[in-house]
Amino acid sequence: MNSALQTLQERGFFQQCTDADGLSALMDREPVTFYVGCDPTGPSLHIGHMVPFFAYRHLREAGHRGIALIGGGTARIGDPSGKTEMRQMLSYEQIDANVASIEKQLDRFLGFDGKNALADNNKFWLADLNYIDFLRDIGSCFSVNKMLTFESYKKRLETGLSFIEFNYQLLQSFDFLQLRRRHNCALQIGGDDQWGNIVAGVDLIRRKTGDAAYGLTFPLVTTSDGKKMGKTEKGALFLDPGLTPIYDFFQYWRNVTDADVRKFLLLFTFLPMAEIDALLAGNINAAKERLAWEITAIIHGKDEADKALSGAKAAFGGGGDREAMPAAELPKSRFDAGYNVVDLFTDAGLCLSKSEGRRLVQQGGAFVSGPDGSLQAVTDAAALIGSGHLDNQGELVLRAGKKRYCRVVSKS
Repeated sequence: MNSALQTLQERGFFQQCTDADGLSALMDREPVTFYVGCDPTGPSLHIGHMVPFFAYRHLREAGHRGIALIGGGTARIGDPSGKTEMRQMLSYEQIDANVASIEKQLDRFLGFDGKNALADNNKFWLADLNYIDFLRDIGSCFSVNKMLTFESYKKRLETGLSFIEFNYQLLQSFDFLQLRRRHNCALQIGGDDQWGNIVAGVDLIRRKTGDAAYGLTFPLVTTSDGKKMGKTEKGALFLDPGLTPIYDFFQYWRNVTDADVRKFLLLFTFLPMAEIDALLAGNINAAKERLAWEITAIIHGKDEADKALSGAKAAFGGGGDREAMPAAELPKSRFDAGYNVVDLFTDAGLCLSKSEGRRLVQQGGAFVSGPDGSLQAVTDAAALIGSGHLDNQGELVLRAGKKRYCRVVSKS
């Protein structure tokens, strides 16, 4: 097998390939242009979107040429793959704004140079399509019977599949054909939920040009207990620090279960296999810390990764810089009057609602530091936290459960 494909297989990126032998032979002969697509359905990518882009970097490192296709056109319809209901329709203006935001995120991660790393937008060839001409030229190549055999459509037929979504496979296949014509693209990579769409694109290129094209999919990443990877109590693990604070991003990886550390080091870092094996042969918590630092540095930069690591060490008693912990500024007058503990945890952002805060306190999961810095459990939801809890800098530390901390700074 071609060395680049072997790297992907060894690191867990290999699920299905339309023709592994043919693709391997092509990659041995010459650099291959490939593409990854993503639809800008929101202003930020989340970590689940990034699996194909980590593979993108491995392929580019091996000398191949990558295209990141941002679906400013297909986002106007919405991909039914992996969804139980139709996506919310966005305005064209919102889609364009999302495209700009996501392109910036991908540029930071991939480094678009216009030669070996390119960005494109399918809005450029989809927005002004003539529907009749498209049906004659492209729609005639598709069998409805075959389309309905793909899992993405079969699942949605149970809950209701709109006609507009039914067209999505035609549009994604047309994307592949356009990239073949524009950039000599021969390979599409993506998550395994895209298998049906990718196979359809490979077939369309063969029908329209006679050329061979290839598709490669990756496993949909789940945690060892079968849950979707990248889900937190607050929702998806976004790349935008305004949606997922960098400290929370770091802590997600620091707190993964032992069984997931190897998988995530292989998928979400660029550490060599031998170094990963050496890490795992040692202390598992040190390996988790390295995982958290590596992926935070990749996504947010080394300075932010260092800061998050220092904040985590301060929170968990391992030294570090307490000022690097997540912080909330709250009025000192509230402490002077007696700050209700439920209100305090809610206002500090450790609980999303007062009812959640009340449950946290009553179940023994709320801890408040005293002036000496030691944390004490507070189990009475009516308890008041006074200014006597503040240290000589006017601060205290809150802990929710075992792993979530916040440094509270009182302001006059």
